[in-house]
Amino acid sequence: MAINMVADHAKWPETNDPIFGLAAKAKEAINKFGKENVIDSTLGALVDDDGNLICMETVYSELKSLPNAEIAGYAQVAGQPDYLEAVQEECFSGYRPNAYIKAVATPGGTGSVKHAVFNYTNSGDSILVADWFWSPYVTISEEVGRKVANFSLFNEKNEFNIESFKENFESLLNKQKRLVTILNTPANNPTGYSLSDEEWTKVLDIAKENAINPENKIIIFVDAAYMDFAGVGLERKKFFTQFTNLPDNIFIIIGYSMSKAYTMYGLRSGAAIGISSNEKIVNEFYYSCMHSGRANWSNGTRGAMSVMTHIANDPIKKKAYEAEKEKYKTMLRNRAKAFVDASKEVGLEILPYRDGFFVSIPCEDAKKASEELIKDNMFVVSLKKGLRFAVCAVSEEKCKKAPAIIKKVLDRLK
Repeated sequence: MAINMVADHAKWPETNDPIFGLAAKAKEAINKFGKENVIDSTLGALVDDDGNLICMETVYSELKSLPNAEIAGYAQVAGQPDYLEAVQEECFSGYRPNAYIKAVATPGGTGSVKHAVFNYTNSGDSILVADWFWSPYVTISEEVGRKVANFSLFNEKNEFNIESFKENFESLLNKQKRLVTILNTPANNPTGYSLSDEEWTKVLDIAKENAINPENKIIIFVDAAYMDFAGVGLERKKFFTQFTNLPDNIFIIIGYSMSKAYTMYGLRSGAAIGISSNEKIVNEFYYSCMHSGRANWSNGTRGAMSVMTHIANDPIKKKAYEAEKEKYKTMLRNRAKAFVDASKEVGLEILPYRDGFFVSIPCEDAKKASEELIKDNMFVVSLKKGLRFAVCAVSEEKCKKAPAIIKKVLDRLK
C-alpha cells in the first residue's frame, strides 16, 4: 500500500514544467541537426542570432566590479533603501503618478504576483486574468488556496474585450466584495498585446464605477515584466499617470522585474510597487509584503539590487545601459515585424501584436500542432488556446521563415 507523506494541500500532479521540458528537446535537436536547422522558440529570454543568451555587458561588468561583500551580503527584508528608490525611478521614468507610493523588493516579478494574490485575497477567492495568460498565475493561486477566473482578452474584432472584462470583473466583485485582477501589460505574455492609454482609461472607469460602493475593495495588479521592451521610447509608460487621485478602495500594485530589463533572469530581483491616494494604505502594503517576504524567501538578492542602484545613480553608466538596451529593443522589434509581416503574406492568423517577446497563434489543438512542428525541427510552446512563438529567442531570418512552416502544419491538421 502506497504511503503519502505530504499534507493534503501539498499534493500535486507529478509533472515537470512543460516549457522547460520542450526547451530541453530543442537543445537535443540542435545537438543532433545543428542550430541552423532548428527553430527554438521556447523560452522567454533574449537570445542572439547564434542562439546564445544575451547578457548585457553594462549590467554584468557592473556586477563583477562590486566588492564581494556587496554581492554576498544579506539585503534588508524589504530591500535596500537606495534600491527601493531606484526601482521606482526605473519603473515610472518620468510618468510617476501623483500618489503615495512604496516599493518592496521581490525575487523577480513572480514574487510580486505572490504578494498580490496572497495578501489581497481571502482563502477560496478567485483572481481575474485574461484567457491568454502566463500559466504560473494559476500555480501561485492554487498554492495558497485561491482560484483563477478568466475574461476574454479579445472580442470578435480582435480588439481588447472591455465588455468581457467588465462583466467578469463585476460578477466576481459582487460575489467576493474584493477582487485582484491581473493585467499583464505592456507586452503581454503570451500575445504581445499592450493596452493603449485609452483602453486603460476604460478599465479604470469600470473600477471607479464599482468603487462607489465602499464595501468593494479593488486591487489592480499590473504585471509589467516586459515593459522595458515595449513601445518606442517611453510611450508605454504614459498610462502610469492615470493612477493619480484614485478612490481609496482602488489599490494599484506594479510587478516590476529585473529579469528582462537587465537580462538578470537567474539573479531573481524585482519589486512590488504599491500606489494609493491614501498614505495609510501604502504603509499597510509595505509592512504586509515585508512580513510575507520574510516568511517566504527572507530577503532578495543584494548584488542585483546594487547593480540597478549603481547604474541608475551614475549618468554615464545609465546612458551606456540605456543605449545597450535600446539596441536589443530594436533587434526585438525587427524580429517581431518580420514574423508579423510573414504571417500576413502566408495567411497565418495571429493575435494582435503590439510589443514584447511573444506572438500567439490561435488554433484548436495546440498540443498536437506543437508535436507536429517538432517533426520540422520547430519548437513552439502550446497553450490552451493556441501556440506561443518567442520572437525574443529566434533570429530575424528564422522569424521570416517560421509562419509558413506553422501555416502548413495547421492546414494539415484541419
